[in-house]
Amino acid sequence: MRPVVTLDRVTKRYGDLVALDEVTLAVPQGRFVAVMGPSGSGKSTLLHCAAALDRPTSGTVKMGGTDVGRLSETKRTVLRRKHAGFVFQSYNLLPAISVQDNITLPLRLAGVRPDREWLDELVHRVGLRDRLHHKPAALSGGQQQRAAIVRALAARPDVVFADEPTGALDLRSAGQVLDLLRELVDELGQTVVMVTHDPAAATRAHETLVMADGRVIDVLDAPAPEELAVRLTRLAGGEPVR
Repeated sequence: MRPVVTLDRVTKRYGDLVALDEVTLAVPQGRFVAVMGPSGSGKSTLLHCAAALDRPTSGTVKMGGTDVGRLSETKRTVLRRKHAGFVFQSYNLLPAISVQDNITLPLRLAGVRPDREWLDELVHRVGLRDRLHHKPAALSGGQQQRAAIVRALAARPDVVFADEPTGALDLRSAGQVLDLLRELVDELGQTVVMVTHDPAAATRAHETLVMADGRVIDVLDAPAPEELAVRLTRLAGGEPVR
């Protein structure tokens, strides 16, 4: 499987703070990758650099084969529109327009004609066919997040970056959203990189990257929730990083 995102010895500094410390990894096509770690471990910075939302201080980030660090801000925006989709904890749906208009808004801003057949397939999968003409406020949190996932996939991106996508949801809605993400990976070949604090959420992924002190210290294949919880508790308690 070809990698859709690669990081090669990526370091990110904010003044004297080293948020990422020479991280190297490759995210293959058609994989669901979770990223976990204690607060301040660098997981959000990793996502921002991998998603071309931020420039690394050193090292190389490639998305779709393009070196992100060599691009201007305008060209990075174009790259993200073409290759990446985004799902956030707060949904980021515009309250004044319908769910359908929210879903197609990024395409219209990019001057791209929506693929109606593809959108119909996605809307059917997430169970929102009868909610398209409602405003976001008329939907539950889980339904809003599913709408946000359709929006992220509307342009058929190479990779979807999800930042705590279940953080604002109840357990039932969170489970439905995670099931949907895994279904999109397994059945449609989508690639997903998800930052989460929830060990149960991370176990839906193929593998989980565990971070500490700006480095990836473990790559765990389909770990059990208990295994992840113990590992993270030890890190938060000051266990030495190996």
